[in-house]
Amino acid sequence: MYNCNQAILIRQNTRHSIYLLPGMRIHFRNLLYLLVLCVSLFSCRGFEKIRKSSDVNYKLTKANEYYEKKDYSHAHMLYKELMPIMKSTRNYEALYYKYAYTLYYLKDYVEASYHFKNFSEYFPLSKDAEECEYMSAFCLYKYAPKQELDQTNTMKSLEALKTFVVKYPSSTRLVDANKLIDESKDKLETKQADAAKLYYNINQFKAATVTYKSVMRNYPDSKKADQYLYMIMKANYKYAKASVPAKQEERYAIALSAYRELKDTYPQSAYLADAEKLYTETDNNVKKIRNEHK
Repeated sequence: MYNCNQAILIRQNTRHSIYLLPGMRIHFRNLLYLLVLCVSLFSCRGFEKIRKSSDVNYKLTKANEYYEKKDYSHAHMLYKELMPIMKSTRNYEALYYKYAYTLYYLKDYVEASYHFKNFSEYFPLSKDAEECEYMSAFCLYKYAPKQELDQTNTMKSLEALKTFVVKYPSSTRLVDANKLIDESKDKLETKQADAAKLYYNINQFKAATVTYKSVMRNYPDSKKADQYLYMIMKANYKYAKASVPAKQEERYAIALSAYRELKDTYPQSAYLADAEKLYTETDNNVKKIRNEHK
């Protein structure tokens, strides 16, 4: 006979504890698995019974119950079946609103974006139209990949957010929308700047210069504009140095021009000290070339 010290304690997520003798451990585990299986089967059968019901109001009530319990998978399936049936009813607006959110909570951001946008167009006078238009743009933002990957969806989300800001200038979501716009711009800028840096690193100096200039043109208010100008100067210096003698002076002149623009536009730039050293070296090279041509 076992004493208390030989008993095994299995703690449950309740206030009580269950004490089992060692010989009963396996049996209890099997019973527990069986109980979970039975509950799951009962739940599935219960849901299938709801789905097969011809009572539309009953199905809607159950869908709403699932939604309130945050069981978005079951709520989504029921709403999807109800959508074509209830399209012309007074319940359709609330149903469609929740249907779009089930997609969002299930992280199907592309579909969610589409349906949020569709809701705002189908119900333009709805109290939820503004929210759904914002959510449409936000879902595109959520779906946008990291900056290393293709940024097509980032550009789509950026355009959608800009449209929202213009359409709802007094929205309480304006601060959030503008923050997402800034983050999207930063991502696109970084993507393009990384491409320019890559060109520089593989000694494609002309391509690096063109790309850095494109970054500055696309993002004129960038906080890194002085860095881009410095890199344009460096790229042109190296491009000139690697060029045939007949082209060197002309290309060094472009590097010197970039330095002057950096100095005049950003006199406090952290890159100015290095740029001045490069300027001196570049200017000496130009003087050397001119002396050789005398």
